[in-house]
Amino acid sequence: MRSRLFAAVALAATFAAQAQPCPDKTMMYWQAFPPGGESDLSARHQQIVLKKKCPAIETVIQYKAGAGGALMWSTMNTLPGDGVNVVGINLPHTVLQPMEGNVQYKTEDITPVFWFHYTPDILVVPEQSGIKTFADFVKVAKESPGKLNLGGSGLNSANHAAHERMNAAFGFKTTYVPYKGTGDMTMAVLGAHVDGAMTYTPFAIANKGKVRGLAVAMDKRHPLLPDVPTFKELGVEWVDGAFRGIGVPKSTPPETRKRIAELWAAMNADAEMQQLAAKAGFELVNVGVDQMDGFMKERIKVYQQVGRQMGLGK
Repeated sequence: MRSRLFAAVALAATFAAQAQPCPDKTMMYWQAFPPGGESDLSARHQQIVLKKKCPAIETVIQYKAGAGGALMWSTMNTLPGDGVNVVGINLPHTVLQPMEGNVQYKTEDITPVFWFHYTPDILVVPEQSGIKTFADFVKVAKESPGKLNLGGSGLNSANHAAHERMNAAFGFKTTYVPYKGTGDMTMAVLGAHVDGAMTYTPFAIANKGKVRGLAVAMDKRHPLLPDVPTFKELGVEWVDGAFRGIGVPKSTPPETRKRIAELWAAMNADAEMQQLAAKAGFELVNVGVDQMDGFMKERIKVYQQVGRQMGLGK
């Protein structure tokens, strides 16, 4: 999947050589999850690089967390469409949540202008766990259905979908425990208050020595997690995770949307951003306004199928 997807969404990094499309005043960067998770970390990386590229302006990171991101996404269209109010958005969350029907927004209410990175799914357990391998995990899960509790970020999120997918693929039952975000989940996992987590590679990388990865949803093993087998090695064709991007209020003019996309493309092309992303376990992608319709059509189709497998949309 990754090679097809990345080839389809590759964007020429010509923006880096152009004059930077900087905003003319302070940028308000709204986050749908609490501090400490992958969305917050990526925003902090972008804050650093944006200051270098646009030294005359500041980027203020604001948090409106709740309901697995839905609190922010259901109100983002009330923000001014002025080009300096931008919102962190996630896939598959913004497809799966409306399928359940308990959120105050629809997928089409979200206006993405740039998808900037991707984080693969990974199953982890606390380092002190008696479960040492994925085979150990399967054995316990099958011997005691529902006993193993796995934390994750949000309901009807990438973590939730991955949890349900794993249960179905390997024929066992574990219990999903949702947290507001990865930051809130961290202490529960490190303290072994849950048996493990279905999370993303940056969490496993940031907590090396504190958690043990059991399986990762990638084509090949992650270079920073060389001892963790892929689900493909374990017999399941599974390469997936979460995408993060930038959305804007629907009132934002098309030319302003394009300018924001160009700014984020310029940041992704920056050597410092690439180093920060690689160190954290983020895989950079570049999906701008010109590629957006095709990309979203494909992703929505994939995630609606996942949602139906989860029992959503009935």
